Amino acid sequence: MTEAELREFLDEPGHLLRLGTIGADGLPRVVPIWFVHDDNKIWFTPRARSAWLEDLRANPAVCCTIDESGGLVRKLIARGNAVLEHDLGDDDHWRDRYRTIALRYTPESFADAYLADTHDEPRALWSLDLDIAEVATWRMPGKGEDRLAVWSKRYYHRE
Repeated sequence: MTEAELREFLDEPGHLLRLGTIGADGLPRVVPIWFVHDDNKIWFTPRARSAWLEDLRANPAVCCTIDESGGLVRKLIARGNAVLEHDLGDDDHWRDRYRTIALRYTPESFADAYLADTHDEPRALWSLDLDIAEVATWRMPGKGEDRLAVWSKRYYHRE
């Protein structure tokens, strides 16, 4: 995808982030979570008791996917090191960002009620900087596009 296509895709509401972490036992863990894209970073928020929060604390290496199964079947894979932006207990400093995340997935009245109901549940705020991460994207060809033009040359045999 072009940069503009990727921005449009990441800014569309409803797509889930599937975040892959490495557990203390060495096994991978993948969780589907809400996110928001801003400043070319993917922002996400584990609760204090999330197993994947402990994974991130022990090893910030992540792999995430964001994809869709209809339309152009757009996909993003990003690998890199997540950054702890705000630790547990700093929620008041970034609660507006969390509201923005909730609004991507729920109506405003539900998002506000959810935030009020979970106000005392501390969260951490993490990010993955797409300018630093290893990023791969792709999509199916659109109407009228050359079917082969959107695929990376690495998918074809070389002679």
